[in-house]
Amino acid sequence: MASKLEENTADKLHLEPCSPSSPKERWSGNMVSLILSELKVQRGITVPMLAMNFTWFARIAVTTAFLGRLGELSLAGGTLGATFSNVTGFAVLNGLCCAMEPICGQAFGAKNFKLLHKTLVMAIIVLLVASVPISILWLYVDKILIQFGQQEEISVAVRKYLLYLLPDLVVYSFLSPLKSYLSTQSLAVPIMLSSAFGLGFHVPITMLLSRARGFEGVSMAVWMSDLVVVVLLAFYVLIAEHGKRGNWNGGGWWEQGIHDWKRLLKLCGPCCITTCLEWWCYEILMLLTGRLPNAKQAIGILAIVMNFDYLLYSVMISLSTSASVRISNELGANQVGPAYRSAYISVGISVISGIIGASVMVSARDSWGGLFSHEKGITSNVKKMLLIMAVTEVFNFPLVVCGGIVRGTARPKLAMYANITGFYLFALPVGAVLAFKIHLGLPGILIGFLSGCIVCLVLLVVFIARIDWKDEARKARSLTSSPVEEEIKDHEDHKNSGVNNVAL
Repeated sequence: MASKLEENTADKLHLEPCSPSSPKERWSGNMVSLILSELKVQRGITVPMLAMNFTWFARIAVTTAFLGRLGELSLAGGTLGATFSNVTGFAVLNGLCCAMEPICGQAFGAKNFKLLHKTLVMAIIVLLVASVPISILWLYVDKILIQFGQQEEISVAVRKYLLYLLPDLVVYSFLSPLKSYLSTQSLAVPIMLSSAFGLGFHVPITMLLSRARGFEGVSMAVWMSDLVVVVLLAFYVLIAEHGKRGNWNGGGWWEQGIHDWKRLLKLCGPCCITTCLEWWCYEILMLLTGRLPNAKQAIGILAIVMNFDYLLYSVMISLSTSASVRISNELGANQVGPAYRSAYISVGISVISGIIGASVMVSARDSWGGLFSHEKGITSNVKKMLLIMAVTEVFNFPLVVCGGIVRGTARPKLAMYANITGFYLFALPVGAVLAFKIHLGLPGILIGFLSGCIVCLVLLVVFIARIDWKDEARKARSLTSSPVEEEIKDHEDHKNSGVNNVAL
């Protein structure tokens, strides 16, 4: 009888691995091999995601180039239209979709494939519903911009651009969830390949439509390219799911309950707010710059500097996604030690990447401005501003990755609090004071942004250092279970605890 109890206890212990309780135990074994193993896994996620992000930025460059060929009004209307669509539309949809990451990542780790499937369907529905008020807002964009002092001619052009971009809201409501669905399963290569194909399609379709339809044709080409990527990803998911056996093809697509909706919507709010706060902060920086004495030159300088930052941001967001996926997968599998190691290795990678990114920015500062302008006043100031931004990138890399870590633990509120404090209560006021009261101008705005990044990073590092990883694993089990399943698991844990005591 006792031997049978011991066998059952051993089986349970094998199925539910013991969670390391101290940092020393979490790094037990060969530390170098553990780090190299984690780096290898993260590389498989980061590199394809990085390639995908680069194709996205390349597509923006292609669109801007074709708008520029159509004249100043088309370039101004299209650029402002793209900015407005990002701030009021795609930032919101992307933020709502971020709620998928912890749920799908932890569900995949826990082998709860029904939850994985049903969350994809729910996310698509949420984004489609959110697209309705966004569409209405876009239809009245000209009146909104005119009220804020924008020229009527440009405002009408913006409305025209957004009118032909409306289908992209529907397309993006499928595209973003499909990307998250695959990336949380570490299936980043299909995303990379489909994005590359989409870019290859975008160039000729933009050329064709810009000649045939002019300004509106460039806008139409954007959602058509996205539609191609959606079709490819949907086809891959369909083929992959039908090709899987057992639990992989476990259904659950249309089995959403109230508990499932509550679980998703509870994360949608803070995820959306966090993403919007990040995106909006950059736009507010541009608005502040527009109020400087030499506004035209200052805006041009900031735009050139931010183009470099956007390139580095594609690396940051790839590292952040990798960290979020790894941590959510390990917590879902109740692997506390690997989750802990993934978090701290990700932070280490981000620090090194930040230093490398800053070094690249400093080394390229002599030639970067010349790629966009030949005016000495602009190029010389770009060189100076890139030095400030280089220091900012050292902190910005770990900041974005820390955001991915807290997202992987299904605690996006931590990032939301950090962003509000760092950027809106610190960076923007400090930047405004330095720029307008102390008369530092654009350098003052960027120094304020740097100070906000530091404050935000310090808060997130403190949050992460205080994480109880055992408790996060327990929460992950709760997140990936229905109320009935959770009650059964708690009962089994209590029963197993009693068995262990008897065996002892």
